[in-house]
Amino acid sequence: MNTLSLALRNLLRNRRRSLATLLAMVIGLCAILLFGGYAGSTIYAMQTGYVQLHGHLQIQRKDYFLYGSGNPADYAIADYAPMLGQVRSDPVLAPLLTVATPKLQLGGIAGNFAAGVSTNVFSSGVVAPEQAQLREWDDYGNMSYAPPIALLNTPADSIVIGTGVARKLQLCQALGVRPCQSPAKPSVASGAPAPDDILALSAQETQAAPNAPQTHIEMLAATVHGAPNVVGLNVVKAENFGLKEFDDSYTMMHLAQAQRLVYGAGAPQVTAIQIQLQHTAQMSEAKARLEQMLETGKPDSQLEIVDYETLAPIYGQTIEFFQSVFGFIATLIGVIVLFTVGNTMSMAVVERTTEIGTLRAIGLRQGGIRRLFVCEGLVLGVAGAVLGSVLALLLATLINHSGLTWTPPGYVYAYPLKVRVWGAWAMVAGSAAGLVMVAGLSAWWPARRAARLLIVDALRHT
Repeated sequence: MNTLSLALRNLLRNRRRSLATLLAMVIGLCAILLFGGYAGSTIYAMQTGYVQLHGHLQIQRKDYFLYGSGNPADYAIADYAPMLGQVRSDPVLAPLLTVATPKLQLGGIAGNFAAGVSTNVFSSGVVAPEQAQLREWDDYGNMSYAPPIALLNTPADSIVIGTGVARKLQLCQALGVRPCQSPAKPSVASGAPAPDDILALSAQETQAAPNAPQTHIEMLAATVHGAPNVVGLNVVKAENFGLKEFDDSYTMMHLAQAQRLVYGAGAPQVTAIQIQLQHTAQMSEAKARLEQMLETGKPDSQLEIVDYETLAPIYGQTIEFFQSVFGFIATLIGVIVLFTVGNTMSMAVVERTTEIGTLRAIGLRQGGIRRLFVCEGLVLGVAGAVLGSVLALLLATLINHSGLTWTPPGYVYAYPLKVRVWGAWAMVAGSAAGLVMVAGLSAWWPARRAARLLIVDALRHT
């Protein structure tokens, strides 16, 4: 207690220098915590978006993620309805679930034959009400401004397309897509005319819908037997999906329509069963139960469980990026604090050389001198840690209530800008402890030098 009291008195002897050192530590810790809180909020926002899109887990055929994307003929799940019912009624899984819904991915050609244009697309067949429920998941209070799913409460022949697809099919004016410019007409035809059988199928669809609206298109896909199949669809909306590559080729239709397109009159199948849980922390429990169900029900079913981190690799890459930046900032500020506190302690040693000699002369050992200066550094570190943490919490609260928004990469809707410092106690405690350790370490070398001063030389120092 005597050492602590002396340390406090010594720091107050030069208030301006001590305050400048303390201010540098407070600002440094506040910057670390605010960036850490922003990074945590960003990661939670991205996780929310991917869970809303993919669910936490998906049941797929083995290797579908690697080789079967858009290939429902070879990588589909047959008899998916009993499995879906078992998942929804399972006594372990049921309390964890928010949504369990089937999904069918397929590839094809979308054509606006009234304008004589077509383009390659890939499409998702979904159950619209259940997809709408997927988008409501918000476990972290991000309050995303995700728009409602446009396919909800639409007829069975409805389809939603990307704005890039709308431009390629020359539907941007009819669908209100901006900018909408007429493409330059090529001087030479870029390809051979469509085969006779495709033109015949398109003619049948046109005859079946003689009063088709301006947004009517045809969708061509190969059935599981390899035969072409065409359905007429009505575009209800063109959406911007955030990434141009995605926007230029993605469409979404009702699951029943997609199944008729691919399987015709055969037994309908899906390429995935999406499972969304109430909380991300329940993933390991749910995944273990699902694997147990698959092994018990059909040991040779060739199914696997894939999580959203595997389905969206950019999520893990973003976490690694923020961790590296956080580590760089923390190291940089740590070095600044190290030299600032070290400089302060070195100046204190020079100013108090005679005092050090007096203390040694009356019997204080070298260890006592070291403890005194290290204690001063630790007091500065503790004060900086407390004040920096409090200031970071106040600034984070101010930012969180400012109403600012931001749009994550690959998204077209905004999230409120939040800095998660309150509740991230592990980050706060770790950063504060690191600051105290750096302050104590930076004071140790000047303290060691002070303790090794010769008593005679210290007493005659002026």
